[in-house]
Amino acid sequence: MRIRLYAVAGCAALALGIAACGGDDEESTGGDGGDTGASGGGTLVIYSSLPLQGTSKEQSEAVINGEKLALEEVGGKVGNYTIEYKSLDDSTAQNPGTADEGQTAQNARQAVRDDKAIAYLGEFNSGGTKVSLPILNQAGIPQISPSNTYGGLTTDEPGAEPGEPDKYYPTGTRHYARVVPRDKIQGAALVAIMKEDGCTAATLWDDKSTYGAGLARNIEQSAEAAGLTIENREGTDKSAPNYRSIASKIQSDCFVWAGVTGENGVQVYKDVAAAAPDAKLYGPDGVTEEAFTNPKKGGVPASVGAKLKLTVATLGVDELPKAAPILEKFKAKYNVESVDPYAIYGYETMALALDAIKRAEADLGGDIKDARAAVIEQLYATVDRDSVIGTYSIDENGDTTLSDYGLYVVKDGIPTFEKKIVAEEG
Repeated sequence: MRIRLYAVAGCAALALGIAACGGDDEESTGGDGGDTGASGGGTLVIYSSLPLQGTSKEQSEAVINGEKLALEEVGGKVGNYTIEYKSLDDSTAQNPGTADEGQTAQNARQAVRDDKAIAYLGEFNSGGTKVSLPILNQAGIPQISPSNTYGGLTTDEPGAEPGEPDKYYPTGTRHYARVVPRDKIQGAALVAIMKEDGCTAATLWDDKSTYGAGLARNIEQSAEAAGLTIENREGTDKSAPNYRSIASKIQSDCFVWAGVTGENGVQVYKDVAAAAPDAKLYGPDGVTEEAFTNPKKGGVPASVGAKLKLTVATLGVDELPKAAPILEKFKAKYNVESVDPYAIYGYETMALALDAIKRAEADLGGDIKDARAAVIEQLYATVDRDSVIGTYSIDENGDTTLSDYGLYVVKDGIPTFEKKIVAEEG
């Protein structure tokens, strides 16, 4: 299927910047089969699993605070059920800033062993979700991600790896959904902006992660369809002290890196800007955070930030009027002046989970496995949900029907909404 995108000017510069905002390895398949309270009440647990160390800490905290705000707004209850929230860290001191595979597996197994677990919100990183998906699938725990964009988690479309996505669902039944568009759309959005800016050739690097490599493949496919030449295709190693050698080879008029801040993104762009001072610079949602854009927080120098254009699946207040009051509540509650782009997706992830639980309430009494199955059924029955991120449905793969991306520029170190990129499939 071909994707066509065109940019629509946005008038509001929403400052969606950064908000300052255990278990063993024993495999299990679902608690002890306990019930949720046949009388129609009791406690259910919603887990969150995000990286809470390194460069991702502040962005993850913004997501968590959004989740907490959504839960608070319903009084911590769904019908007669009290909802308990448990936040887990999927990063480690040895592997900060992203999901550590071993820790992610432990987090998923902790939820599996909890016979009150009714939903799991995570991971933030697509590579982490590749680990937690099959574990949670075997226990039938509904899983919703606020940020995964890698296409292979839900489809076998171009950009996915062999065996995807079926290998993540060993039971043969889907249990996973996400509230952000997948990278097939983001790749096309980045290419559309580069073409609009007059790019004739683009140097493309990626960080070798599941997210980065997958997005890079999507960018390549969209570039070929749009007639944009891709040059100097490279993968970067986060442990490298610098990237001057490969940056010295850049002759393209544009540069894009498919990666996340925690994979040494700041150094990548500093070296590219120094080696190719006239090149236009582009980046994805993986670097749309103050840890990357704000020099006061270890981000790129202001001179580099001034040249950046970034894509993320969050729009401005004019495009998402229902988000405005939530953003104001967020600022007041957490005492911040600006809100990270993904905070509103954290809010919606929790809100969607609560809505699915509410719709399944009549089937929650009894065995926990049956209760989880009822929530999954309602999650996939989500149609035309009128939410803070727009009106959307969840399709049979677990993907949102939303397809719009926002273009962000850097102002005073903060990623700031510039305009909307509308995706059309045809």
